[in-house]
Amino acid sequence: MDPESQRILDYLTEVEEAAEDVLTTKQQIVDLDTKRNRNREALNALKDEMSHSEKVKVCFGNMFIKLPKAKTSEMIQKDQEQMDKEINDLRKELKAKVNRLNEIQGKPELRGYNLSPLSTDELKAVGSLFKT
Repeated sequence: MDPESQRILDYLTEVEEAAEDVLTTKQQIVDLDTKRNRNREALNALKDEMSHSEKVKVCFGNMFIKLPKAKTSEMIQKDQEQMDKEINDLRKELKAKVNRLNEIQGKPELRGYNLSPLSTDELKAVGSLFKT
């Protein structure tokens, strides 16, 4: 294989690997979000449908265990917080991976892609500017 063909093949391989990495991260986010939605449904069902003194059956792997409702809600809430953190971390990684893919392809960096929301202090400061 001549050097030009090898260079093109290396370039296409690098682009394909970067694109696959982006797609894998996106799929992880979708999977975690689906699980987070199921947990949210479970929390709402626990909140709305049963009294606090009842025990509920919880599935762990391939077995069901009876646990107090309060403990179950606490476990699901901790799981929700962990998934929120993982999703946010994956979204941050995704931005870097998309920028790397664009860089490899010679495309310009996306504008406005790295924006972050205002903090509460910044929001209050802006609000006070509009009131005066």
